[in-house]
Amino acid sequence: MVPPSLLHRHQSSLEGIIDFSTEPPLGTKQRSVAKDRFNRIVDYFNTDDPSNRSPYGRSQLIRFTYQYALSEQSQDNLLRAFFQAMTLSLDDDDDFDFDELRPKFFSFADYLLDNFFLPLKASTKKTPQPTPTYHSAVQEVQGVAQSFVGTPARLSTLRGYCLLRDRHRCVVSRTFDLREAMNRFSSDNDDAKDDDGKLLRGDSFNDLEVAHILPHSLMKANTSHELNHPREAALAVLNMFDNGVTCLIEGTDIDRPRNALTLTHTFHGLFGDFKVFFEPIQDEQQPHTYRVDSFLPLTISRHLGLPITRTFYLTDTRTIDPPSPRLLAVHRAIAHILHLSAAGEYIDKLLREMDEQGILADGSTDILKNVYV
Repeated sequence: MVPPSLLHRHQSSLEGIIDFSTEPPLGTKQRSVAKDRFNRIVDYFNTDDPSNRSPYGRSQLIRFTYQYALSEQSQDNLLRAFFQAMTLSLDDDDDFDFDELRPKFFSFADYLLDNFFLPLKASTKKTPQPTPTYHSAVQEVQGVAQSFVGTPARLSTLRGYCLLRDRHRCVVSRTFDLREAMNRFSSDNDDAKDDDGKLLRGDSFNDLEVAHILPHSLMKANTSHELNHPREAALAVLNMFDNGVTCLIEGTDIDRPRNALTLTHTFHGLFGDFKVFFEPIQDEQQPHTYRVDSFLPLTISRHLGLPITRTFYLTDTRTIDPPSPRLLAVHRAIAHILHLSAAGEYIDKLLREMDEQGILADGSTDILKNVYV
């Protein structure tokens, strides 16, 4: 049974500790001392002591959130947040009272899980799938003004962009879009060709979807055009994790091509679930090249043709942005943290129980109050 306290923990006591947008980097000595103290605390709580046990690795979640933070400045942010949550100084090297730190340590891990990892993982599966609007996409590519008003219009335009940029193919499987194939094969035209001028006859087809790298729902405003508290909390953690990254997805920028991929339904689900990720390959001859890998069981991974190396297509005029390497790096880092800490497995269990049970022993019908759908 899902604990009734889920998502009601520590949301007020830890608010405000993760906004470091104006803070300077730590000094070299200060960072060294802070890292050493951080590791000592995390190592202490990474034990088999029954009192430390939880459904996921709390100490590992904190450790890997620090290790996979996207820059030195981002790691400094995490250290500042951690020591503020522990009510310890960054600079002092005094001994710790671990019994006093215990509830604060666990609260910090739960705060990260409840306010960032859990809602992010739950919401990435919910990218709306509009009908493509090629006309609007082509208009903007050619420089015609396009008003980005209204979510349906934006998402429809985004899907058109992605299909054009990705040549109507899934960026992983290279499967061709079924609806586009049907258009091209109309009037008994057996010589229909793909975007590279090759015959489509004998190709594989499937319905393709637009998949956000970071979820569309992160920037979903309420009726007052404001972000609610769960979204603000998640964005604060995201900006701590990769200092300044929210500037790429603010407002309607969340629905730009740089934050989207063309995928089959299967790969969309796996990517949104942080089971599939993109590892960059440094190749000056072939930029935007990635090794697509997964945390799936080996047999399933092989069945899906993974791992595989793929280079993203680019439009000839370069007017549609490719998927952002920075946003893909954030997605990859989150995937590793969820896997290595077992938090991903724990969240999957919570979501399954929500689907199967729906109602908790305490009568609650909405156990995921922080999931911004």
